[in-house]
Amino acid sequence: ADVERVKKQIEEVLGLDPEEAILASAKEGIGIEEILEAIVKRIPPPKGDPNKPLKALVFDSYYDPYRGAVAFVRIFDGEVKPGDQIMLMSTGRTYEVTEVGAQTPKMTKFEKLSAGDVGYIAASIKDVRDIRIGDTITSARKPAKEPVPGFQPAKPMVFAGLYPAEDTTYEELRDALEKYAINDAAITYEPESSPALGMGFRVGFLGMLHMEIVQERLEREYGVKLITTAPNVVYRIKEKHKEGYREVRNPSEFPDNPALLESVEEPFVLVSIVTPKEFVGPIIQLCQEKRGIQKTLSYLDPNTAYLEYEMPLSEIIVDFHDRIKSVSRGYASYDYELIGYRPSNLVKLTVLVNKKPVDALSFVVHADRAQKFARRVAERLKETIPRQLFEVHIQVAKGGKVIASERIKPLRANVTAKCYGGDVTRKKKLLENQKEGKKRMKQFGKVQLPQEAFLSVLKSE
Repeated sequence: ADVERVKKQIEEVLGLDPEEAILASAKEGIGIEEILEAIVKRIPPPKGDPNKPLKALVFDSYYDPYRGAVAFVRIFDGEVKPGDQIMLMSTGRTYEVTEVGAQTPKMTKFEKLSAGDVGYIAASIKDVRDIRIGDTITSARKPAKEPVPGFQPAKPMVFAGLYPAEDTTYEELRDALEKYAINDAAITYEPESSPALGMGFRVGFLGMLHMEIVQERLEREYGVKLITTAPNVVYRIKEKHKEGYREVRNPSEFPDNPALLESVEEPFVLVSIVTPKEFVGPIIQLCQEKRGIQKTLSYLDPNTAYLEYEMPLSEIIVDFHDRIKSVSRGYASYDYELIGYRPSNLVKLTVLVNKKPVDALSFVVHADRAQKFARRVAERLKETIPRQLFEVHIQVAKGGKVIASERIKPLRANVTAKCYGGDVTRKKKLLENQKEGKKRMKQFGKVQLPQEAFLSVLKSE
């Protein structure tokens, strides 16, 4: 470890005194006692008055089959003990406390929790979604006047369709989501039906990391196989001759005809990037490709740059992480926060396979990129959809007009193999019969879209 360089960065970037840094190694067990002593000496004790009305901030929760939903809290004021009547300030619902305690590291029961304590409260709450992260718990009999400031209910920002694949049934996926949601109050889901994929669910996530964790846990812990559609953000549209905006969580619900729309808004984020200076150029180019607006470019030290960009969330959720790691050889890091909705020139693209729309492959993209994106989608689908016994036409349409298309040639059996010489009309008749048969198959045959078809359109350029 380059200790002196890191000390200098701490002073230049954070403005802290590097001499107060404690040199430690968790791997080697060095400096651990010094850290614990410094916590006691340097960090002031928590403030709070145990005689004031109860005010407890919920920072986490989980579901226990015996206790019900358990809230992890920090007590700012007052105290709480078993038998007390408590109230959740965001909903006004009341419960009777059955148990309080702390993790030490095991769940240990206490007689009470007082101002300054961090612990857990169990009150036979049946649904973990009743306990919102950031909510304030207070006394039902003597409530606090105001909640702990800063509470914002968790709101899903990324949506994707989850459908059962292989041997998994719709009922098994539904049961898995219900069980998973008991311990994850941030997830939302509702049934949806797709002509191409059958019955499934539209699932809302806090972000891409949350989405990846949910997918992985559903498959690993509950044994379900999933087909996941392309993730999308929540758009706000204002239609002509209609009052107000409405939210669109599924691209298939986005109007096909742009003439029907008065305005469209999409969520924007502020992206903060830290990178070695030699990668500044490629990162600026990447951010410009992603419709980014540069707000800040500064240098934290002679070798490290700091950039801020405002860009659409939709540009972040698919491949931004992979692209920025690629152009910086893994050295750049970034973070982002939502800054609100802004108007954008967006259009809907619909994929048609043999003239049948595949709603799970609908996209909302910027109008300037529609042609290029449509061409890429058509090419990727051609590469991944297996050849059939009949011809497959892939089309990508914008506002009812096809702007990109590809053709997958059919598999062909040699029907004339048994004809040795003889009348040529016999061969022609066999070929004509084969042609008519393929025409009927194309009309009534169903193209099975593999999971790779959905994943391929998400790959970076």
